Amino acid sequence: MEERAKIVAKYKKGFICGFFDILHDGHIDILQQAKSQCEYLIVAVGTDDFMRKRKHRESILNYEQRAEIVKSIRYVDEVVPEFDLDKVAAFYKYDFDVMFAGEDHLNEKIYIEATKYLKELGVDTIYIPRKHSISSTCIRNKILEIYNLAGKQE
Repeated sequence: MEERAKIVAKYKKGFICGFFDILHDGHIDILQQAKSQCEYLIVAVGTDDFMRKRKHRESILNYEQRAEIVKSIRYVDEVVPEFDLDKVAAFYKYDFDVMFAGEDHLNEKIYIEATKYLKELGVDTIYIPRKHSISSTCIRNKILEIYNLAGKQE
């Protein structure tokens, strides 16, 4: 019987955050990519209040529902609440050695600054490209389009 070589993740503890309001395969993909690079993955799920501040809208599912769904994903080791964008404070609280973020955050000032400061603390930041051309916003718009068309047909 052949023994397979054990794949050792480069990082011990990873950190990623998101709202995961309308969960889709793009979310699963980014979590799988993050988990493939670390032994333990912490996922910070944005609270309802934070979503109102960051996205200027209400969530479809409340924080407890979204956290419960994310907890059930096999790539996730721990779910914690996210109250703000302070990634450095998150580092001091959760002591991770790599932060993951979607490539769509690459040019956001808050992420640029956090990446620089975390690097000084010995923490890498990895921006993960989207493999799927889907987003919660696309899904939300598609639902609106379908219901608007359905209302006109009646």
